[in-house]
Amino acid sequence: MFIDLKDFLTEWQHEAKSTQRILDALTDESLDQQVADGFRTLGRLGWHLTTTLDEMMSHTGLQFSAAKFGSPVPDTAEEIAEAYRFSNQSMVTAMKENWTDETLKEEHDMYGEMWSVSRILKVMFTHQIHHRGQMTVLMRQAGLKVPGLYGPAKEEWAAMGAPPPEV
Repeated sequence: MFIDLKDFLTEWQHEAKSTQRILDALTDESLDQQVADGFRTLGRLGWHLTTTLDEMMSHTGLQFSAAKFGSPVPDTAEEIAEAYRFSNQSMVTAMKENWTDETLKEEHDMYGEMWSVSRILKVMFTHQIHHRGQMTVLMRQAGLKVPGLYGPAKEEWAAMGAPPPEV
């Protein structure tokens, strides 16, 4: 868990940038892609990541402008990407202006349990990673290029003139 707000913000900057790269790579045509009937679509997953910033941070009392949890999925990929960009920047600004390291120790009700703000941030952090992984599979199924997040993607290896690792 995070014990220092600066450390969280440094790590979050990388993760939010990765999420933004995924959202920016979506197309309107790809939004309905799903692994199978009855599962979340690529558009719904992107919107879920976007609106979860509002949902999870609402438990901490942090107030900022954001796409609201429970609001309908937009019709275009650009709307989803822009809403994430705006919501994330608004959240980070509110944290910098209103929180200190001591805030991370505060406890709040989260789904019927008492969680520290630090734990809430860690769960929000891993939640983004989890759903981005799901999204990359759906992106491949939809024929989209997947940006490398923790290293080069298959297409990026080719652009570097190297074969992608087989192992």
